[in-house]
Amino acid sequence: MKKKGFKQLLSKLLPYVRPHKMSFYLSVVFTIISISVNMAIPIFSGLAIDCMIDIGNVNFHLLYEYLIIILVLTISSSLLSWLGEYNMNILTYRTSQSIRNSIYHKLNNVPIKYIDNNSHGDIMNTMIADVENVTDGFLSGFKSILCGIFQLIVVMIIMLVLKWSLALIVIVVAPLSLLLAIKITKKSKILYRQRVEIQGDVSGYAEEMITNMKIIKAFNDEENTVQKFNVLNKKLYGSAEKSSYYASLANPASRLVNGILYGIIGVTGAFFAINGLRIGKISSFLNYSDNFTKPFNDLTSIFADLNIAIASAGRVFKLLDEQNELEDKNLPILKKCNGKVEIKNVDFSYSSSFKLIEDFNLKVNKGERVAIVGPTGCGKSTIINLLMRFYDVNSGSIKVSNKDIRKVTRASFRSFYGMVLQESWLYNASIKENVAYGKPNASMDEIIEACKLANAHQFIEKLPNGYETIITERADNISAGQKQLLCIARIMLLKPPMMILDEATSNIDTRTEMKIQEALNVIMEGRTCFIVAHRLSTIENADTILVMNKGSIVEQGNHKELLEKHGFYYDLFNSQFGI
Repeated sequence: MKKKGFKQLLSKLLPYVRPHKMSFYLSVVFTIISISVNMAIPIFSGLAIDCMIDIGNVNFHLLYEYLIIILVLTISSSLLSWLGEYNMNILTYRTSQSIRNSIYHKLNNVPIKYIDNNSHGDIMNTMIADVENVTDGFLSGFKSILCGIFQLIVVMIIMLVLKWSLALIVIVVAPLSLLLAIKITKKSKILYRQRVEIQGDVSGYAEEMITNMKIIKAFNDEENTVQKFNVLNKKLYGSAEKSSYYASLANPASRLVNGILYGIIGVTGAFFAINGLRIGKISSFLNYSDNFTKPFNDLTSIFADLNIAIASAGRVFKLLDEQNELEDKNLPILKKCNGKVEIKNVDFSYSSSFKLIEDFNLKVNKGERVAIVGPTGCGKSTIINLLMRFYDVNSGSIKVSNKDIRKVTRASFRSFYGMVLQESWLYNASIKENVAYGKPNASMDEIIEACKLANAHQFIEKLPNGYETIITERADNISAGQKQLLCIARIMLLKPPMMILDEATSNIDTRTEMKIQEALNVIMEGRTCFIVAHRLSTIENADTILVMNKGSIVEQGNHKELLEKHGFYYDLFNSQFGI
């Protein structure tokens, strides 16, 4: 990554670090003190060696004192080092938490189009793994560099004091290991970027397959999905292997240089010892030369972590930089809704290369029931997306109570809709909380009444904990039909002036559907309803049936009128296409 890009990533990361900067300061201070204490140990170890001059000539009293001092210094250094690591962990965890909160907030503010067009597993990978890579790589790396520089300065001063001629050899040769490591790790930058991208693809594919495992097994497609996963996993392995290969070269290469340096110092020190330099002093100097080269060795692994962090940061901040939905907080609130909806001259397509809905017009009066039918891909669900303003029209307008929905806040006009979708959604909470999702302050009596209307009360009462029964994460402890019943109960509790039923009874058996249809007829009375459905029982009583094909309304009328026309709807009905 270019220097400018690296600085931009750091500038984006700083706002998340700044609130927790005290943890960073404490971590650096404790680590620096730990390094300072640790730097005193070689001095006393050298003095301890000099207490043992020859056989029978050992100063045990002074030796014990030095050993006690070394023990105290070692324990103190370890404790201070632990405090430094503890505060660094606090910093990384809190920073990760802040970034993940921002990502989750961003996902609630980006257009639905972003969620639809990106792999959910890849988004989750960015939110979890990439964020962790960023905080570990940047924060821990920056602290290591800062403390490493301090250690180099301190050790260099001590070595110059001990023996300046030997110190010059170390100061000249040791940086060669760093230059060698930098040259090697530069080659791995692109590979690390590819690695995190492929990792996102693997996570996305795995999430999709695991979520739909029942369908995969139903179609006996396990082998095919395993093969596809193996292809992705092999790509990830190849990318990881190459990036790790270059990264793994850096540390041994630098250690090779440092090993050669250590040998040179040892041989040169022996020469000085012959000329009267104390063995203890040579031992101390060898320890300091090792401490001087240690930051260079550490930097090689830090570079590898930084490469991963930079690649992950690009993905994290790409998500955070996504454009939000257009702000509507300054728009007026839709305070009342009479249920009247007008769609006028609407054109819409998900992609500019494929036209979907063209010149779509529809007027719906209060209390009317509009059924929308047609073959797959004709635009039925797209109309729901437009009615709820999950997507904005390319041209034309949609009005609710004579108000253009683009000129009022989304929250205000959406609050007048109740939705039951084909894919039932429940979350990990009690049945009571799931039913009251849209009305958290609902009383228990209201919840029970709604469940009775939805024909859900009977099966709820049979559960071990009744309304307090906890729905599992994927709602696997109740049947598909029961899930849908609870979703219908949820909307019955709200009793909104407008309703959208998108295959609302698709997962319910025929007998239960008859009871549900009676309840729906009650709650739909006097309310504007849009019904996307194929079953005859859900559309035959509609005031208007819109027959769609290729994004346009090809026929319009009630059930009897459309059958008498012997047109597109008649063919659909007789072929049982979706009915």
